[in-house]
Amino acid sequence: MRFQFAKRVFFFASIFALVLSLSACGKKLPDLDDPNIILSTTTSLNDSGLLEYLNPLLLKETGVKMDIVSQGTGAAIQTAMDGNADVIFVHAKASEEKFVADGYGVERIEIMYNYFVIVGPKDDPAKIKEGGLSASQALAKIYENQAIFVSRGDDSGTHKKELALWKAATITPIGDAYVSAGKGMGDVLTMTDEMQGYTLTDKATYLSMKDQLDLEILVEESADLLNQYTVIAVNPEKWSTTNTEAVDVFIDWLTSKKTLDRIAEFGKEEYGEALFFINYVE
Repeated sequence: MRFQFAKRVFFFASIFALVLSLSACGKKLPDLDDPNIILSTTTSLNDSGLLEYLNPLLLKETGVKMDIVSQGTGAAIQTAMDGNADVIFVHAKASEEKFVADGYGVERIEIMYNYFVIVGPKDDPAKIKEGGLSASQALAKIYENQAIFVSRGDDSGTHKKELALWKAATITPIGDAYVSAGKGMGDVLTMTDEMQGYTLTDKATYLSMKDQLDLEILVEESADLLNQYTVIAVNPEKWSTTNTEAVDVFIDWLTSKKTLDRIAEFGKEEYGEALFFINYVE
């Protein structure tokens, strides 16, 4: 009888301890009045698959529901300036600094970076792979050879970088060989492939589409190709409709070591290398 009683006490004590343990391990989700936020972001982040990977994790771990609006950086920033986004995740430093200076954004937080690359046909008719050219020198050689170059032409961060490279080369590209697409990165890579031309792309999107393209990276290790991604909360003093409470939860989650470590690993299994490098936020 005593043995049976002892067994029962032990059983219920074990169940109680298990419940306490699970409660301690489980993390209570923030109690948000409105868990919905609109993220205005670049096509390169969307096309790379990173946001598709992060979004369900964000919802599970914070309860924040993120609606993603994917555009070129210029359009993404304008969307926030018009009061139609709560937070932006973009890659054009000068435009970001102006966004904050003009009172539309709270603070630039550098999250991660990778590198732009110049891709083109494997036979490389402009011979830009030879001689360790910088990106601006490579564009100059493409132009001199009248090889096809497909530009984003959409005021995106990639387009802004391309224009800066042409400026560094003291060239204003014109003519039939310079094609302004006005499209996102994935579409431009497809066009470039079909035309067997050259283009500037973020490396992440190229790697995510590499198996569908007959293009290869021809210039990548150039100091003028750094591609920094930054998150900025929209200033509620400019737009009172900004869901600051949920945005703060999102940014805390995005800048946590756990999330940054995930970003640092993203792409390694599928592409053999990371698509992004992390700015670990102090």
